[in-house]
Amino acid sequence: MEIKTKVDASGLSCPLPILKASQAVKAVASGELVEVIATDPGSVKDFDAWAKSTGHTLVESDTANGKFRFVLRHK
Repeated sequence: MEIKTKVDASGLSCPLPILKASQAVKAVASGELVEVIATDPGSVKDFDAWAKSTGHTLVESDTANGKFRFVLRHK
């Protein structure tokens, strides 16, 4: 799995992690992957809902050391 773009949204509160992810996804081609790191606990449900509403795929979601990692595939 090759990540095309990485976004560090650590320290940002809702809705900024989603906004940064949205900008990054728009900048990659269809099918490419974007990785987002966030520290806002609300981002877990936000990224799931955002992926469903936009048609992008939430490929992976995990948590380690207080950080949330999301891998999104551009539709």
